[in-house]
Amino acid sequence: MVDGAMGPAIGFLELSSIARGVEALDALLKRASVEVLLTTIVPRGKYLILMSGGVADVEEAMRAGVSVADRTLVDHFLIPSVHPQLPAAIKGRVKVAGVEAVGLIETRDVASAIYAGDAAAKAADVTLIEARNQPGGKGLVVLTGRVGDVRAAVAAGVATISKEGMLVADVVIPLAHAGVLPHLL
Repeated sequence: MVDGAMGPAIGFLELSSIARGVEALDALLKRASVEVLLTTIVPRGKYLILMSGGVADVEEAMRAGVSVADRTLVDHFLIPSVHPQLPAAIKGRVKVAGVEAVGLIETRDVASAIYAGDAAAKAADVTLIEARNQPGGKGLVVLTGRVGDVRAAVAAGVATISKEGMLVADVVIPLAHAGVLPHLL
């Protein structure tokens, strides 16, 4: 990791049922002390839950959520120590004063974008603008920094998901036009 201390653990659940998703959310919140970073309904009736906290708490909450999800569980993961920028980039677009190079990683699903965003931030000195869900159930990572750092970060993010076939596109814009910034924030 480039800039020092690691952050908390994050856990992610994706369910094929909205109703079971809400039930799983209730169960995991009752089981352990975690912060819910995101719950959302995505196209085709999927329900996403993203939580943060200490590793043991997130593991315990995940067990409760997975148990309730049962057959409606589509995907789940735990990252034991995320980059400190990741939670804010998941919650929404992070404001930046300006951009130099811009990197984008578009993924087939939200989980892949979160993995890629964490890996990208750990690989180089960049600022994550977002790493979250997009219309259509896709995921998007947007980051900025110096050209070399952005290239390294995008390459690291893509490497974490390319073997799974989750990459839709990756782009590095070496010197982004000032008019791009309002569309990133």
